[in-house]
Amino acid sequence: MDALAVEKFKLPVELMMENAGLQLARRVSAKALVEDIIVIGAGNGNNGGGGLVAARRLAGWGYSVFLDLPFNITKELPQKQLQRALAFGAKTVPANAPAVWVDAYLGFSQRLPLSEPIKNSIQKANQSDAYRISLDLPTGISPNPDEVIFDAKEVLTLAAHKKILNHLPESVAIYIADIGLPAAVYKEFGLLQPEFNKDQIIPL
Repeated sequence: MDALAVEKFKLPVELMMENAGLQLARRVSAKALVEDIIVIGAGNGNNGGGGLVAARRLAGWGYSVFLDLPFNITKELPQKQLQRALAFGAKTVPANAPAVWVDAYLGFSQRLPLSEPIKNSIQKANQSDAYRISLDLPTGISPNPDEVIFDAKEVLTLAAHKKILNHLPESVAIYIADIGLPAAVYKEFGLLQPEFNKDQIIPL
């Protein structure tokens, strides 16, 4: 769907990333007080870029935002978003007692097994008392219950529902976010566009 939006409708990846990050920031702000500490874990892909947009937005709104970066951000768009987040005040030092921990480590292209740095970050997040939110898919999601997975309380999935989310416990709240895809893209895939004209974040 993303590729079709880029090719046919000239929708830049950076714009979709900005939309995703803004919607994520809105969900985080619904769960955090301004004085709370927020950790955003970001990887080196577009999902990480969305997380870094959210970090910038939240820092701009006055939140204390800390970044958990398991490895270097080297790709052009995520790197650009990292520099913006840092300029807005996000920090890269460890955070104490975060109220919210965001999983933007890996997106829909993630592959198992996870690397050790990612596993370490997930385990720290799961052992914390933070409210845990995953962007698009929880990192480590798999039909195999023995895999290490980010234990999300909430998932903000992007543009359309993903079937693999059906493997999550019913207790996990799932929301779908508008990232700006036109109805024609949904039609190409035999899907109805969610009613984003009424709300840009819809519970599933």
